[in-house]
Amino acid sequence: MTLVDKIRVLANQKGMSLPQLEVELGLGNGTISRWKKSSPSSDKLQRVADYFNVSIDYLLGREIQLTSKDERDIEKILEQTRKQLLTQEGLMFDGDFATPEAVESIVAAMQIGMEMAKKKNKEKYTPKKYKKD
Repeated sequence: MTLVDKIRVLANQKGMSLPQLEVELGLGNGTISRWKKSSPSSDKLQRVADYFNVSIDYLLGREIQLTSKDERDIEKILEQTRKQLLTQEGLMFDGDFATPEAVESIVAAMQIGMEMAKKKNKEKYTPKKYKKD
């Protein structure tokens, strides 16, 4: 997927066309479409990335993003784990039962690991889709 295609998909997800996005970002008419043949300046690319809350690496196809389904799947597992940790007797730190804050720390660390594993698996098992140029 090209840079322009990726931006178009992001704009469509917000119910916008490329011309509407250009107006919103203060870019000239047709600027984004011209990026099919020329490279955008870093400040314009950063404006687009900031607007959609993604990285420049993502726009350029150098970073794998999780889908909303991936995020829901991870959250479902984390919620089950959170409930289990909070109700489990015997989970202790230094002789004291785990506090809700300690459980949240564990769950937060698990979330980071799960997101990293999901991205690695996407890259490993669908390499053509995430091919790095």
